[in-house]
Amino acid sequence: MASNLLQTPALHAGTIPFSRPPTPGVHPLQIGFCGLGAMGYFMARNLANSRKSQSSPLLVYNRTVTKSQKLLAELGASTVKVADTLGQLATECDVIFTCLVNDAVVTSIYNEFAKALVQSPPTKAKIFVEMSTNYPALAGDLDRLLSSFPHTRFITSPIFGPPPAADKATLVIAMSGDYRSKKEVAFLLVPAVGRKVIDLGENVEKASTLKLIGNGNLAAALELLAETLTLGEKSGIGQQTVYDLITDIMPAPGLLAYGNKMINDSFDGSVGFAMDGGIKDSSHVLRLSAELNCPMPAVSNAYRSMITTRAIHQAQVASGTQQWDIIDESALIASSRVAAGLNPFDSKKGTGVVREE
Repeated sequence: MASNLLQTPALHAGTIPFSRPPTPGVHPLQIGFCGLGAMGYFMARNLANSRKSQSSPLLVYNRTVTKSQKLLAELGASTVKVADTLGQLATECDVIFTCLVNDAVVTSIYNEFAKALVQSPPTKAKIFVEMSTNYPALAGDLDRLLSSFPHTRFITSPIFGPPPAADKATLVIAMSGDYRSKKEVAFLLVPAVGRKVIDLGENVEKASTLKLIGNGNLAAALELLAETLTLGEKSGIGQQTVYDLITDIMPAPGLLAYGNKMINDSFDGSVGFAMDGGIKDSSHVLRLSAELNCPMPAVSNAYRSMITTRAIHQAQVASGTQQWDIIDESALIASSRVAAGLNPFDSKKGTGVVREE
């Protein structure tokens, strides 16, 4: 009887573009994670849970230590250990993941890592994995910084998906940099943190570039969605009816999730993706498009709406009338609403237009 072994698909076929790395030796990898924000907390939690059978717990660090303590309380000391310093993370771990808020914070954190490595140069392979949304040139700077230390590799690995996707470990992960390091990291992240890896080659700037392209596409889509829902409300059709139509003809998960926030005025950025993050990302996209002489007017419109919405919200904060201290990126619909004469954050306060039966 013919064997079926060669026809059996690999466990991660189609999700990881690399062959499985060699099995670790006597000492399992020590993994570290820096940055327990809206995305990082879920990612670190899922990564730690995936390694419960390993002898060493996930070592975590966060600038606000209460978040590290929260994760420790949730998973227990056998699964998570809180690092006292960034230097401890850099020197004790074989693989260090970072998921941080912006380029300035990333630069600061990696400079601290470098200081620690000067004091304690690595004697075996060490991989740093940057998962934030940064301008591509920063990846090159970080790679040059870390490559000056022996046995040290750097890869970029930004992620696609909102916090609920991080919670459910369904993120899509871009990856660029050293091939062997990517192979090692990919099997740590899938399926523990995400569902698929996209390999962008060895130029560390490419994964960051794809991330900006993806975020630019999302920002432009949200702007069009906001304008469309606002027109539906102003015309008397109703934003719910427009949303139902979009659900039928363009049921993209991200579009529907953000659209649901818009029609329900669910703009709490503390549990979503904060507006400041959207503004930062769109600014990076527009800078990249200008450098490459590739205009992106749709992203420009989205950026303008985000700035307008932030100004409206900050005015409310100044007067003490804000509903949320942090607003979600989906709140950019406020710009379209105000331009149409509607209330920015409360769709129930409409124009009084009644749909004809």
